Amino acid sequence: MRSPTHSSSRLSAWTIRRIFISVLLLLGVTQTAHAQSRTAFVHLFEWSWSDIAQECEQHLGPKGFAAVQVSPPQKSITRDEWWSRYQPISYEITGRSGNRTQFKNMVDRCEAVGVDIYVDAVINHMAALDRSFPEVPFGTNDFHSCASSNIDYTNRWQVQNCDLVNLNDLKTESDYVRQKIADYMNDLIGLGVAGFRIDAAKHIPVADIAAIKAKVNRATYIFQEVIGAAGEAISPSEYTGVGDVTEFNFERTIGHYFKGRAPLKDLQNIVNFSGWLPSDKAVVFVSNHDDQRQNTSNTLTYKDTSGLYYIGEIFALAYPYGYPKVMSSYRFEDHDQGPPANGANSGDACGVNWICEHRWRGVANMVGFRNATQAQFVLSNWWDNGNNQIAFGRGGLGFVAINREDNSTLSQNLQTGMPAGEYCDIVNGEFNSVTKTCGGPSITVGNDGRANFNVAVYNASAIHVGTKMDGGDSGGAIWADAYFRGTANSWGTTAMSFSDGLWRTTQTFGNTNPRFKISRFTDWSEAYPNQDVQITEGAGAYDITFNDSSKQINVSKQSGNSGNLVDVDFVCNNGNTVAGQSVYAIGSVAELGSWSPSNAIKLDVAGYPSWSKTIQLAEGQSVSWKCLKRNESNPSQGVEWQSGDNNTFNADSNKTTIGAF
Repeated sequence: MRSPTHSSSRLSAWTIRRIFISVLLLLGVTQTAHAQSRTAFVHLFEWSWSDIAQECEQHLGPKGFAAVQVSPPQKSITRDEWWSRYQPISYEITGRSGNRTQFKNMVDRCEAVGVDIYVDAVINHMAALDRSFPEVPFGTNDFHSCASSNIDYTNRWQVQNCDLVNLNDLKTESDYVRQKIADYMNDLIGLGVAGFRIDAAKHIPVADIAAIKAKVNRATYIFQEVIGAAGEAISPSEYTGVGDVTEFNFERTIGHYFKGRAPLKDLQNIVNFSGWLPSDKAVVFVSNHDDQRQNTSNTLTYKDTSGLYYIGEIFALAYPYGYPKVMSSYRFEDHDQGPPANGANSGDACGVNWICEHRWRGVANMVGFRNATQAQFVLSNWWDNGNNQIAFGRGGLGFVAINREDNSTLSQNLQTGMPAGEYCDIVNGEFNSVTKTCGGPSITVGNDGRANFNVAVYNASAIHVGTKMDGGDSGGAIWADAYFRGTANSWGTTAMSFSDGLWRTTQTFGNTNPRFKISRFTDWSEAYPNQDVQITEGAGAYDITFNDSSKQINVSKQSGNSGNLVDVDFVCNNGNTVAGQSVYAIGSVAELGSWSPSNAIKLDVAGYPSWSKTIQLAEGQSVSWKCLKRNESNPSQGVEWQSGDNNTFNADSNKTTIGAF
């Protein structure tokens, strides 16, 4: 929340969804997407509770959204402007979106289809009235005394103790105030709310938010609105110990590039841009309700040239960084304009007075893309034309191509890293998981992993393993995830991929008592079989599949695999690094981390900036790999991938394979 005149773990829905999917399977309903963890959410700005409930059932649940951020439900001043919702007068659940009963009905109906509710919690302040709110009650002693709204943002005390645009600043260091806020949050949790966005969190000391959180009845997802700016006293990174934090750098960077101020090719390594939050702490977005009104020069909105906002959202949902939030807007002509008189599902319609960006085909289907590719949260097979045409993969589970050129079609044969087959282009057509057909164009990946892409100006194309038309993942998985653990990965935890109705992985075993298990969870609380699976055909590479319904495990040694292990020398040239960063080899086999940066193999300096290491692989094994830079102690930091296509080879004795940045 800014001027009205100018302006952790995410788990509860997935627990519910496991039950929901199981019931559907028992009833013989097979058209739902297979049970994956959900990885993106939507802000249904100023929607009513009854409209949100219907949207969960008809659109958000089927499309795989994790949650809905809803407008503040607490009682506020009675005005038409949107910002009136951010001027509370009590913690009663009543207001423009509906009453307490309607709110509870919405939470229950959304939860039933696997969609969480995140409440926009206004806890920094009360309305811009006098310092008396008897319905709470709050009195003069419950507020800070600094009434000046001319805040110096280089002064921490002023930011966190003075009234923000005349809004009465709560004394959050007071235990009484903390308890009242916690009571409000606990009331909402009791109604089934799964998470909170802490509005104006920068104006509340971290210690105060932590103390309020400690009074909350159960573990709850929290993300905090903290806008960082050069020279200010308070930074977003201060708040990561409490919960996730909004990463405004992402929004403004996307706006900068997609508005045409710099070429999209530079977006390859945005995760490494200086000063950004760690990916696992960042909530990212292309636009939010504040900036689409008051920072339009730096923010993409639905008002931008046709297609720019659309492809910006597609990029955000495809790129492996942060927890993305999709903005769903209504039409407005001035900064203060409130919502339409009728809701999108109750008298008005999406595409008329409500924009409903979350329903746009490419945006909605890219939520499914992000869900389907979550096991490979990496950037692979990057390609660009040196300007505004880009394409990249997600570790062989998905691939997207984006064209921001003003007058040139993207027409390229690209390495996707994906299994051969015909896939539905989900940006330009709808995939039917029952009939395995596509209501639009398809893209064929050859045996070499390459495919032809033809993408029009200001458009995109995307495919993923869940949209394979000739026997791909048509749904039906019962587990959210599956993990391999055995001697091949030193009893670590390696995520498996899902396709053709089976969980899959390829692993290379040595000769010393080779064995493994498959687990449902990373804590190995549920694993199969009871006794380890023994490898009986000697050392080498094996394809392993698992059926999470029958619990059947199949193990097949790759053909042409002699079972011998051979030394392969991996070399990475031009590996210039910064302090604390090293060069790694990462690739398609377990010995190279199965495309996971945290499991990549660190190379040794061999005449800086060249790096090398000898790694044993199964003779005859087909390998794809790349050079990777990352932080030595934090695998998610300082990550930089070798550009271009993967390095590929078949493992032979005394083999040397070379990559370069």
